[in-house]
Amino acid sequence: MTVCPPGFSVICGLPFLLILSTLAVWLTEVGVSKTQIGLLAWVTIPYSFKFVWAPLVDYVKIPVLVHLFGKRRGWLLFSQLMLIVSLIMLGTSDPATNIFMTSICALLVGFFSATQDIVIEAYRIELVPKRMLGHAASASVLGYRLGMLVAGAGALYIAAFFQSWAVAYVLMAVCLGVGIITTLVSSEP
Repeated sequence: MTVCPPGFSVICGLPFLLILSTLAVWLTEVGVSKTQIGLLAWVTIPYSFKFVWAPLVDYVKIPVLVHLFGKRRGWLLFSQLMLIVSLIMLGTSDPATNIFMTSICALLVGFFSATQDIVIEAYRIELVPKRMLGHAASASVLGYRLGMLVAGAGALYIAAFFQSWAVAYVLMAVCLGVGIITTLVSSEP
C-alpha cells in the first residue's frame, strides 16, 4: 500500500499560522495598530484563491526541476525553496519601520504556501489508492494541525526564549527543511 509521506502534511500547516496569529502577536508587540493588523489578514487570501492558479501548476513544468525530480516533486521543491526564502525575508523584515515590506513578505509566504498545498494535494490524490483517500485526508488534517501547533506555540516560545522574532521565523523556515528532505526521498507518483 502506498501512502502520502506525513512530513508533507505537517509543513502545510506551519506557514499559515506564521502569517496569521503569530504575525499578529509580533505586530502587536512592536506597536502596530490593531487596524493595520486587521487589514493584514488579507495576506491569507492566496489560500482562498489557490484554485485560480492550480491549473497552471498542473500544466506548467519547471524546466530543470521536472527533468531532475519529475513534475510534482519539481513543483514541490520550487514552492518549498521559495517558501523558505520568503519566511526568512518576513522574519528579517522590520514591521515597526516598514509595515509595507512586512506585508509583501507575508503575502509571498501565503502564495508559496498555498502553491505547496496545491502540489501536495495533487501528489496525495495521485499516490494514494481511491479506497484510502478518506484516510489519507484525515491523516493530512492531523499533520496540518500539528504544523499549526509548531507555528503557533513553537514560534512564540522561540521568540520569547531568544527575544528575537527573526530567530523564530528563521527557525520555522529551517523546520520547512523537513519538506525538502521528504520531497527528495519520496518517489514521483
